[in-house]
Amino acid sequence: MSAKDDPLRRPPGFLASFVAATAFLTRVPIGAPTPGAWQLADVAWAFPLVGAGIGAVAGLAFLLAQLVGLGDWPAALLAVLSGLALTGALHEDGLADTADGFSGGRDREAKLAIMRDSRQGTFGVLAIVLSVLLRAAALAAIGDAIHAGLALIAAHAVSRAALPVMMWRMAPARAEGLGAAAGTPRPPGVIGAAAIGILLGFAALGPTRGLIALGLTGAIVFATARLAHRQIGGYTGDVLGAFQQTGEIVMLLAASAQ
Repeated sequence: MSAKDDPLRRPPGFLASFVAATAFLTRVPIGAPTPGAWQLADVAWAFPLVGAGIGAVAGLAFLLAQLVGLGDWPAALLAVLSGLALTGALHEDGLADTADGFSGGRDREAKLAIMRDSRQGTFGVLAIVLSVLLRAAALAAIGDAIHAGLALIAAHAVSRAALPVMMWRMAPARAEGLGAAAGTPRPPGVIGAAAIGILLGFAALGPTRGLIALGLTGAIVFATARLAHRQIGGYTGDVLGAFQQTGEIVMLLAASAQ
């Protein structure tokens, strides 16, 4: 019997799920519910809600920076850095490890070994720098604090809504590690996360820009998933971080397009 069909799994309730997702995705000192017969996948539906909160904090940082007289670029960099501080660079670290592994390993096992290594290589550093610069450039191009804040909320929510979808659609690349331990989300949780992300995307960006941004984000995340399947045969916790980062970048770039 697979974990997702285990009748003994008892997911936490609505509030406890949100608290657990917040404790995992951020450094907010909040007491997570004690794990029992549930897994991280059982609370993944709340990922986009937590993402929206992270985006709101980053948007507030952008607004405050502009209120004290900083220009668009400094405000944009501070907004991105505030998100990094709030999450502890959780997803950026995954992106860096994925970039190092996919670019440096000669075969599947070598790639997975590189991804386990906590040291960052050249490609990992370049991936983080590129991620920060692209997001900051998109926010600086938006300029207006209100629109930038809405774009940040949409980007952080939608990019995290993609994670339970990928966890449900793909298989873990190895039997141990975060990806395997997180479990597989149930279909209602996957649908719930996707619905929350889509609604927030449309609400923040409007129907036309929202549709374009969601379509482009879905395409790039699925393309990254195909790459991960070819490279290592599935996903790991690091690959989930790469999914989030690519999704956030594309959402912000789409929101900044004239």
